[in-house]
Amino acid sequence: MAYDDAGRTAPPETSSGVPAAVLENVFDDPAHGEPGRDRIAVHVLWEFVLLAGLVAMAWLLWREDADALRGGALKTLLVDVAALGLLTLAAGLSLRAGAVNLAIGPVALAAALHFAEQGDRGMREALLPALAVAAAAGLALALAVVVLHVPGWAASLAGAAGVIVYLERRTGPVTVQGDYDPRRSALYFFVGFAAVAVLGGLFAAMKPVRRLIGRFRPVADPARRRGAVAATVTALALVGSTVLAMLGGVLIAANGDGQVAPGTGLDWTVLAVGTVMLAGTSAYGRRGGIFGTLFAVCLVVVFLAWTVPYGWTVSRWALGAAVLGVGLLVTRLVETFGRPRPAATVGTGPVRPARDGALSGGWTMTPPPEPADAWPSVLPVRQHDTPVEAWEAPRWDNEPRRWDADDR
Repeated sequence: MAYDDAGRTAPPETSSGVPAAVLENVFDDPAHGEPGRDRIAVHVLWEFVLLAGLVAMAWLLWREDADALRGGALKTLLVDVAALGLLTLAAGLSLRAGAVNLAIGPVALAAALHFAEQGDRGMREALLPALAVAAAAGLALALAVVVLHVPGWAASLAGAAGVIVYLERRTGPVTVQGDYDPRRSALYFFVGFAAVAVLGGLFAAMKPVRRLIGRFRPVADPARRRGAVAATVTALALVGSTVLAMLGGVLIAANGDGQVAPGTGLDWTVLAVGTVMLAGTSAYGRRGGIFGTLFAVCLVVVFLAWTVPYGWTVSRWALGAAVLGVGLLVTRLVETFGRPRPAATVGTGPVRPARDGALSGGWTMTPPPEPADAWPSVLPVRQHDTPVEAWEAPRWDNEPRRWDADDR
């Protein structure tokens, strides 16, 4: 066995055995990628399933209560879609970045309580302090995640516990103050949410954008840092998700029945994370669809509206658990059929697997320079051999015969 010193200066190879310069335009992650690009067909097929479910649920609602889809009831429904949509966008943004924010539910409920108490002072006076606090809280969460490089779910769960301490100070429902009615702008809220969801999905479907957003997703040891770019993008995603959750909480309070009940808010987290996973976003991050978020949010809201004529009371915990369970199955579907196809060629040459003899330091194991039979013999070789006749050995002449006594 020998070590090849030239391997130290050779260009580094990726885990697939192909130089990084070749993979830059082929792999989603040139350092630890798979040959090819993520497949979008699985998302398209699943979004057709969601659309079919939404159409069927809307037809059931129309057949049971046609008034729920016209007039003021329709405006309330559209604002509900926008409110849950903001929470779902918050969950999806952090999930696509590989650091899910579990504090979005408590943040939304805290913003709803704040708006209920301060709404009579005007929208500007009520929103600006909440916006500043949400941005500061998101920045603190982001610094904890990217500086310490800890999982986003763990850091955000600690942040959620801190927000719940604030929520537990309320002992009873808070009546919404002020006269702001979001139903007057219901169509604008719905169109705005739909535009952000669809355009965000379209941009995230592009390879450079998807690779940039999902750069924090671990590819080897999860504790290894993914670089300054990944840290910056993840920090912005966490700050943005916290702000979106705050805005969603304000819409929930303004579009409610006049009171905001205190709680933990974690039921909203479960529902939002489950909805975005139902939409086709992978629980591992990076991968996601285009129209899935819009269809999934509408499906959940229309389902809740469909239960009203029957007098059913559906807990957000139960609904969130159901959509989260289905979302886990969708994640497995997306990760199985959304990864790149095994490619036989990359560029102009065939893709060869990494050599088994490559070491982490850049050295390579090369075969021995000479055959095994060239090694020196262990025993010395006699230079001059003189043949000896067996019958002329001295012992036959000098040794006495053993049976001489018998001749006596």
